[in-house]
Amino acid sequence: MDQSRIERSPGRRVFRRIALLLAVMMCCSLGAGASVYGETPRLDNVRVAMFLNLPGKFTTTTPTATLSGEGGLKIGARGSAWLTTSGEQQARFALNSYNVAIVETGDFAAAVSVLKKVRESSSAAWLTSFYKQGKTVYRVSEGQYSTADEAGAAQTRWAGNAAVAGLAGQSKPAVAGPFFLETQPYKSLADANKTVQALGAAGIEAYPAVKQGAGGGQYVVHVGAAANASALSALQSSASKVEGVGTLSTGSPSAAYVQIRQDYARSQDSAAPDGLYLVGNGGLKLWVEDAGGKTVKLAERDNRAYRGAFEISGFNNRLAIINEVPFEQYLYSVVGAEMPTSWPIEALKAQAVTARSFALFQGTKFEIAHMVDTNLSQVYNGIATETASTIQAVDATKGEVMLYNGKVIEALFSSNAGGATSDGTEVWGNKVPYLTSVQSPDEAAEEGLYQWYRVVLKDGKNGYIREDLLTATNEKTAAGSTIMTVNEKDTAVRPLPFIQTNVEPLTRLSKGTRVIALEKTMQSNTMSWIRGPFTSAQLVKSMDGKLTKAISGPIQTLEVSERGPSNRALTMAVNGSKLEIRYPDMLRTALGGLPSTRFTVEETGRINILGADQRVVDRTDDKTQLHIVGADVEKKPLTDANLYVLDSSGTIRTATKEPMFRFTGTGYGHGIGMSQWGAKGLADQGYDYQKILEYYYKNATLAKG
Repeated sequence: MDQSRIERSPGRRVFRRIALLLAVMMCCSLGAGASVYGETPRLDNVRVAMFLNLPGKFTTTTPTATLSGEGGLKIGARGSAWLTTSGEQQARFALNSYNVAIVETGDFAAAVSVLKKVRESSSAAWLTSFYKQGKTVYRVSEGQYSTADEAGAAQTRWAGNAAVAGLAGQSKPAVAGPFFLETQPYKSLADANKTVQALGAAGIEAYPAVKQGAGGGQYVVHVGAAANASALSALQSSASKVEGVGTLSTGSPSAAYVQIRQDYARSQDSAAPDGLYLVGNGGLKLWVEDAGGKTVKLAERDNRAYRGAFEISGFNNRLAIINEVPFEQYLYSVVGAEMPTSWPIEALKAQAVTARSFALFQGTKFEIAHMVDTNLSQVYNGIATETASTIQAVDATKGEVMLYNGKVIEALFSSNAGGATSDGTEVWGNKVPYLTSVQSPDEAAEEGLYQWYRVVLKDGKNGYIREDLLTATNEKTAAGSTIMTVNEKDTAVRPLPFIQTNVEPLTRLSKGTRVIALEKTMQSNTMSWIRGPFTSAQLVKSMDGKLTKAISGPIQTLEVSERGPSNRALTMAVNGSKLEIRYPDMLRTALGGLPSTRFTVEETGRINILGADQRVVDRTDDKTQLHIVGADVEKKPLTDANLYVLDSSGTIRTATKEPMFRFTGTGYGHGIGMSQWGAKGLADQGYDYQKILEYYYKNATLAKG
């Protein structure tokens, strides 16, 4: 609202006084979390990169994007449709770049055989067709290469591929490229296709195309697919002689055009090709939307459906796929992707405001996009994660953002703070006024989870078995540990107390197998977790490229040397020397991919040994040979990898012969800003979304434009 206009008449002065009085009353009732109405950042449409080649920020690429729309697709420039597809047809998009033409044949089945073999080692493979001397010729092509030299190297590789060569017969791989001759514009696509047929009858490869003109799209014909401009010279005279072709000019690979071909790689059916639209590298911003204003599906993103439209272009020599969508509708998806939609509505509202604020803070961080669709920004899955509750949460908070000193804040959030959120110093090494450490009620993450027993097997190895798969006996070991039996056949013994689908069990035990229970622990989750033990070599490999100063030699000792306000690790000492790292939160990735930096380290190879002379020796490496004295008083070397040590308090500790490092921690993510599990916990206690935001973002205010 423009207050200067209200000031201009006596009647409006009275209205303004009333409005100010109401505003004061609202601030008194809501406290620090009160909404501020006025000029706040806005964004009508957000641009989300699904695929983009931006080294250092986001490098997720695809050679082809496959789109379809319920009502068919409109393809062209923003605000101008040049081409349309039916609702049944998928449209495939790629860069018109350098590639290797591996085989050309009139036998479709033979071409499919080559395609399948090529796909075994490359995801960038096409099966296209063109008209030549009265018949259809099928071409299998591979690659999206930035230069002719790169394509030439690929040509050599394919020529030496015996399996492909055997299927290709007499056809030899050749480099094809983005250079072409271009006709003058035609009135219609049908007229352009007539010229394509005439050129094909004369044995000249040609394709219809649309280029950006002053008045919109112009239909032209592209002649040839050469690796360089000079290779077109031979075509110039022969193509010019074909009736109706007229004057030919040399086309630019980076011009604003889309070339139209037929592609059979997806269907592998000669009667069911997809339209293949090749975009000039860096020229055209191709605009694709559903003809009926509905959603568009992207096959390369699990065939998810998205609101809005897609922009397709060449960027840094790769295909860029951007979904442009109304900002508030984008949030419908983000809220559902970032937080369970069954959670309390006040938690979902808090997530909506944080997601909106976070996105506005980023600006055009990714040059041609505001955001990406992964957790590098915020997870965005199209309409797949929209529900009535997420739409309600976004609509109820429409336009609301968090501000500090009049500017939108970087409203960071994480899955679980592990009982206390991070301070800015614990993530980046510097303070942020609105991102300070607070206690967080995150315990609900553990509700309903199993506990697991850490058990010792007959061979001396140890691992974890879920509590419902074991039964305690009345027997105990000499050290007082309970002996248990396995309930089911093929029971998995896992390296950590949770099921890792990509990690094989240590072993499987038959029903009735006896094991020794050492300890009982909660299943690893977003609240509490266990990782490791890691060997020195594993940690050194994980640290590679993440330190400002590489460590020398194997790791013998590893300790937290400094902690922050929430008890997160700020610095670590390796072999007594500081681990040099760019900022504290990088410890997560440097130490084997830990869920958070709120952890303790157990040096499993570190043992205090009381000698016969009553001296205590701190053993930190595996160079000192350990011996054990049995009941027969004979001393024998200890060679097992695992040791089980009974300390003075009667607790059995699992140790290792060589230095290894086991991490026990709480929290999942950087932990700064709002904890999502904590937001649920506060909502369960009766907090509304304003109070949740006030709780996690100190000194910030809720504002609405």
